[in-house]
Amino acid sequence: MIAIIDYDAGNVKSVQHAFEKLGQRAEITSDPKTILRADRVVLPGVGNFGDAVGNLRKYEMDKVLEEVVARRMPFLGICVGMQALFEGSEESPEVPGLGIFKGQCRRFTEKAGLKIPQIGWNSIHVMNGGDLFRDIPNGAYVYFVHSYYVDSEDKTIVKAVSEYANIIDASVQKGSIFACQFHPEKSGDVGLKILQNFLNWKKEET
Repeated sequence: MIAIIDYDAGNVKSVQHAFEKLGQRAEITSDPKTILRADRVVLPGVGNFGDAVGNLRKYEMDKVLEEVVARRMPFLGICVGMQALFEGSEESPEVPGLGIFKGQCRRFTEKAGLKIPQIGWNSIHVMNGGDLFRDIPNGAYVYFVHSYYVDSEDKTIVKAVSEYANIIDASVQKGSIFACQFHPEKSGDVGLKILQNFLNWKKEET
């Protein structure tokens, strides 16, 4: 069973439907016991960094995520669910992130001809042997919706980058923890393949 964490940050239904397309049972939940019994855990999210991280703490999902990480359960953060894993964001400088990874979320640099937020399809460059990107070609297109991007301090965990005004860390992985700035659940066949790779991942591969 896939546990999709519900913490009032949106985007849960589309993620659930994507996993169901792949033949998986996916449950939207904020119950710690259900989450910790799951085979895999997903943290989606759209919107403001401060609101999202605040809700995680309000519902004590930060403590659940600490346990997920400690148990090395396969985990996937999506969009704001990725950003929350880092130390902070220029969007909400007064709100510390979860600090699972070192790094900051930065606002796109203003650049002529480019609208902020980035909304739409963009290509990714796959690197550092990320397990999410097995059989995904360099230059594949995925769907983004964001004004802020992750700048990871440890570049060895970065498994895909993209460019939109800035070079952005589009996906990271460290052991059983995966995260994507883009929305695999809205990225067509490429996105479904990425989610299938997440489902196929096994602990002994680390």
